[in-house]
Amino acid sequence: MGSPNGGIVGVINPTSFGKCTQTIATGSTTVTTQPGTRLVATAVVAGGGGAANGASPEGAGGGGAGGLRTCSSFSVCGATPYSITVGAGGAGGIAPTGGGGGSSGTNSIFSTITSTGGGFGARATGPLGTIGGPGGSGGGGGSFSTPGAGGTGNTPPVSPPQGNPGGSFFAATGAAGGGGGGANAAGQNAQSPTTAGTGGAGSDVTPIFGPGLPNSGVYAGGGGGGPLGAGGTGGGGAGAPSGSPSTGTSGTANTGGGGGGGAGTSGTSTGGAGGSGIVIVKELNKASGVWNLKSQFSAQKSGTWPKPAVQPFSANYLVVAGGAGGGSTDGAGAGGGGAGGYRASGFGPAPLQGSALTLSGGTAYPVTVGGGGTAGTYPPATKGGTGSDSIFSTITSAGGGGGGAWVSNKDGNSGGSGGGGSYSGVGAAGNTPPSSPSQGNAGGDGNTNGDLAGGGGGATAAGQAAIAGTKSGDGGAGAPNSISGCAVFYAGGGGGGVGAPGAPSVGAGGSGGGGAGSPNTSTDGVPGTANTGGGGGGGATSSNRSGGSGGSGIVIVRYPAGAAPAVTLAPGTNVETTAPNGDKVATFTVSGTLTVASF
Repeated sequence: MGSPNGGIVGVINPTSFGKCTQTIATGSTTVTTQPGTRLVATAVVAGGGGAANGASPEGAGGGGAGGLRTCSSFSVCGATPYSITVGAGGAGGIAPTGGGGGSSGTNSIFSTITSTGGGFGARATGPLGTIGGPGGSGGGGGSFSTPGAGGTGNTPPVSPPQGNPGGSFFAATGAAGGGGGGANAAGQNAQSPTTAGTGGAGSDVTPIFGPGLPNSGVYAGGGGGGPLGAGGTGGGGAGAPSGSPSTGTSGTANTGGGGGGGAGTSGTSTGGAGGSGIVIVKELNKASGVWNLKSQFSAQKSGTWPKPAVQPFSANYLVVAGGAGGGSTDGAGAGGGGAGGYRASGFGPAPLQGSALTLSGGTAYPVTVGGGGTAGTYPPATKGGTGSDSIFSTITSAGGGGGGAWVSNKDGNSGGSGGGGSYSGVGAAGNTPPSSPSQGNAGGDGNTNGDLAGGGGGATAAGQAAIAGTKSGDGGAGAPNSISGCAVFYAGGGGGGVGAPGAPSVGAGGSGGGGAGSPNTSTDGVPGTANTGGGGGGGATSSNRSGGSGGSGIVIVRYPAGAAPAVTLAPGTNVETTAPNGDKVATFTVSGTLTVASF
């Protein structure tokens, strides 16, 4: 007699063909599962608790984080709608209302999984008392004549626990509030009359769902007590500063973070609101062990049998920020704009090469292409605008620093590469904020002999200082990089503008899109080249010429051809091309998204 499982003897394991579809709900909605989905992973985060307002002289407790419950394998039915409720954050206590305690957050729900809203932070006096509110995580305690304890967490109780208790108020007049509890740690007790408790730390859910989640996948941090208690990682707000008026920081939206407590400043310090919750549902692919061959054949025929998952792969990158604008003047040469920060993992100068990135399936990677800084204009004489940052994954390149202008604005600004100083100013630092390898160099100094300006810094060289009575400084050289398949220079600094009539030489733009300075005629400084991150040239004395605007940045990602079918780019103005060796090259000239499919 034939075996009912097609001749295979063994345990029939449950299968799920959910294609790793991931839903991130930041508001209440309905998710309908894929036809083949039988198992999902979930994270359900409730709204964080609001914090109380301060009551002189006592600070208030921070709001507790919303409950956080995760499940790595939760049974569902295929092709079935499931309602999702995303809880709101609790309101903060409003000063100077008497007894202005915060409000608890509201619950978040998926199917039979309910996470409880975070407990409110307590105030010194009022109808809600001095004990922090109970909830997913408890609110921090407040006090007046009697020190208040933190509220209980994991209320109502579930296993594993959904949160932790809040911290207690310090037992002294004029004291500080306790921190709200977080998903991963209790709120800290206030440490002294002037040192409020910090909010409890939240939890990281990326081991279940992978990278690319809002707030880096860390949720349910407790709010800090007032005054100035730090919020817990995972969206917890900081306590209000001392002084009047002041407001505690609200918990970050869609993290379930608790609000920061008010400070004890004559009843005029408002508590921060709790952050709203979030619900994440990932439909799983699972077909391990032994299964019915008839079911397998049917799933393959209908197209629901899971394809092999996309394996992590290595990708090289070039991330160039927007270059800065050159300065303007009403009496002398103005500084050239600094180039946008240059960061790359390969295909350029070896000393500037960082490590390649690993990209994972089922992840959308936002890409930010920084805009160029505005040109310094007259009247009045202004510095060039700083360029905007460019970002891919964990790599951020800083916008270039603006070129110096006139009198009080004579010095360049710091940035990815620094702006050049005007005729009496100094060039600014590059590689700001610092990265390793360095993302840029300093701008050059100006010189009063001839009223000449310094050049903006570039990726591989500092901006040239003005040469007394002879010429303005050239922009620093950019870096060559062949990640696109051919060598192109990026991130050159802008040249300095000239001053007194008859000056023999203007500052040239650095290789890599840097614009030349104004030559003291009817011409403004030359703009940096688009999508190179080049700095704009500085303005000149004649007719009070303006500087040039900075060039926009660029992001390029290069990966093996075998990974290309899983990669899509948006919007359509960003393109994928093929390098000479067959690698695929994604070029982003505007901000967008690089998405790696799950299978």
